[in-house]
Amino acid sequence: MNAINQLVLNPLGAFAFLTIAAVLEAFGDSCFQAAMYNSTGSARAAAAVSGAVVLVGYGVMVNLPRWDFGRLIGVYVAVFFISAQVINRLRFGHAPGLPIYAGGALIVAGGVVMTFWKS
Repeated sequence: MNAINQLVLNPLGAFAFLTIAAVLEAFGDSCFQAAMYNSTGSARAAAAVSGAVVLVGYGVMVNLPRWDFGRLIGVYVAVFFISAQVINRLRFGHAPGLPIYAGGALIVAGGVVMTFWKS
């Protein structure tokens, strides 16, 4: 566990952890959405189980390093937003519209402030 904490002290290492966690969460959520609305029978069950397994991986990944929880989640939300939009486009074929871009710009701007503002 000490090696993990050393890795996330490096900004690129921290960004990599957050990105992996965000992709896992967004993909796990997309599995549940596919199970609930786009699947039937055994495909529905497989998508739901896959979603659960992937979300457990997200939970482990985001909690391995010992970060300040408030700052972590603030920055994580920005990384998650971007990951979710990419997965939404690739998996469901939905392109973000102007309101998503405008709101997303505010989310990402907040993440940048939390990342680089030294208190």
